[in-house]
Amino acid sequence: MRASLLQIDVNDAETVDARRRRVAALVREQAGSDLVVLPELWTTGAFAYEEFAAEAEPLEGPTYEVMAKAASDAGVWLHAGSIPERAASDSGSAAGDGPLYNTSLVFSPSGELAAAYRKIHRFGFDKGEAVLMGAGAELVTVRLPETVVGVATCYDLRFPELFRGLVDAGAETLVIPAGWPERRRSHWTLLAQARAVENQAYVLACGTAGTHAGVPQAGHSIVVDPWGEVLAEAGAGEEILVVDFDPAKVAATREQFPALKDRLLGLEAPRR
Repeated sequence: MRASLLQIDVNDAETVDARRRRVAALVREQAGSDLVVLPELWTTGAFAYEEFAAEAEPLEGPTYEVMAKAASDAGVWLHAGSIPERAASDSGSAAGDGPLYNTSLVFSPSGELAAAYRKIHRFGFDKGEAVLMGAGAELVTVRLPETVVGVATCYDLRFPELFRGLVDAGAETLVIPAGWPERRRSHWTLLAQARAVENQAYVLACGTAGTHAGVPQAGHSIVVDPWGEVLAEAGAGEEILVVDFDPAKVAATREQFPALKDRLLGLEAPRR
C-alpha cells in the first residue's frame, strides 16, 4: 500500500482560495498512491484563531467540493485534513450561526464522503481552539480495501485512551493530521512512535510547514510501523512524503507479540 503525506506550507501570504487550488493540484499528482493525507486546518492554519470564524464553512462547503473532485480525479482515498466547520444551528435558524468544529473529511476514490470526524481534544486550555470550537464526541474509523483507518487530529495524539478506542473499533492504521508547533517537535515524534508501539498499528502523522499566526510549524511528518520503527520522516519545509507499507504487518505483529490480549480494563482506583 502506498501513502502520500502532503506536508503543506501554511503561511499568511497565501490566500485560502489560492491554497485550496494549489493543494488540489498536489493531490491530483498523487494518482499512483492508495491514500493521500493532508494536515490539520491547512486552509487557515491551526493557530490562526482570529481566522476560524471568518473562514469557517459548512461541511459540504468549498473545501469539500474541491477535495472531493481532487480525490476523484486522482482515484485515491483522501484524508483531506481538517477544516473549521460551521455547523447548522440547533434552533434551525439561518445558516452560519451554529457552533464551530475542527472537522476532518475523508473521501473515497470516487469522491464520495466516506467519513467526517470532529476533533475531540481541543488545544489551548482556556483560550484558542479550546474555547472557540466545540468538541466532537464520536470515534471514527474508515474501512479501506487494504486496512481499517482510525482517524484522530493533532492534540488527540496526547491521549492514548482515544487510540485504544480506535483499536477496539478495528483500526489498524492511525492517521493523524496536525498543525504541531516547532517548539514541541520532540513530543510529536515521541508520541507518534508511542501510539504505534502501544497499539501495534501503523501511524501516519501529517503536519504543516511554514509559519502562520506567528507560530513556526514542526513539519517532520512521519510514518511509523507497528514495532515503532520510523519508515519515513519529512524535513521542516513543504514536502510530499511517499511511503510503501504492508498492512498485513499489523496482524502479524499482534500475533507474534500479543500484548493487546493482556490489557486489564475497568480497574478501580485504590481506596484511601
